[in-house]
Amino acid sequence: MSLTPPASTSQLAPEHRRRLALAKRVTALGMVVSGSLSATKLLVGWMANSTAVFADGLENAGDLFGSGLVLYALRIASRPPDREHPYGHGRSETIAGLAVGFLLGASGIVICYESWRRLHIPTELPHPYAVWPLIASIIVKNGLSFGKFHYGRRLGSAALVADAWHDGIEVVSGAVALAALGLTLFDPQHFADADHWGGFAVGLIVLITAWHVVRDTSDELMDAMPNEQRIERIREVALSASGVRGVEKIFARKTGLQYYVELHLEVDPQMTVQDSHDLATRTRFLIRERLDWIADVVVHVEPFGPQKGRPGGLPH
Repeated sequence: MSLTPPASTSQLAPEHRRRLALAKRVTALGMVVSGSLSATKLLVGWMANSTAVFADGLENAGDLFGSGLVLYALRIASRPPDREHPYGHGRSETIAGLAVGFLLGASGIVICYESWRRLHIPTELPHPYAVWPLIASIIVKNGLSFGKFHYGRRLGSAALVADAWHDGIEVVSGAVALAALGLTLFDPQHFADADHWGGFAVGLIVLITAWHVVRDTSDELMDAMPNEQRIERIREVALSASGVRGVEKIFARKTGLQYYVELHLEVDPQMTVQDSHDLATRTRFLIRERLDWIADVVVHVEPFGPQKGRPGGLPH
């Protein structure tokens, strides 16, 4: 069996650096927006005596901190591979996504507790002007969430997608808070507690989102395989290399924004060791050239033959 090892590059590929730079710009923009919204809603919620608005402001503050974690992780992920980290520092980006999930969970617990506490103490009715920061937040966060989802999926960034979930849930939580506040303002005699219940509902929504984010990022940390479409794309490119008779197995794991692939090629059993090694090298570079979401490929060469068993891995 011949083997072509991972590249020992001293710096990140230009395309990878560009993707990381774009992810950092999107995250930084999100921090500016979240910081402004958080300060506005916390101030207005406190002055207008609105639990729902104040709870939504706390959620925005958590988003600001989470985006800061993502930005820091993306800077670490930008470092080139070294002796201690031959696969680079991309896992920091996935870890940040997991941290955002735990942060969401903590925020949801705090929001639920504070809203529940206010249900049992006498408070003044909220003022009508409290609706305006919620309306502004729904509009702005909707655009920000859409943008982060778009770039997060395009770049393959778990942390940016987690941050997009954070923004998306703020659109839902803002709508819930607005509806609850509206009920209290419309009929305070019958719905005086609706504003507090709205804050509690915001906390529950945040907790549900936290569970989804933690689940998805944990899968990446446990080296979950990419989807079947990507596996088939790797197979197609490998089979397009002249001399490749078949693909026995494909394994892939994600590190940051890219995947590292282990590929078992089937070749003519009469091929020399040198020729099989050259074919493996050509296939490796062909995959890296055509699929920019792959960082590197380790190629194992196997003899082709109908009698050969196929234990483990993915079938044809």
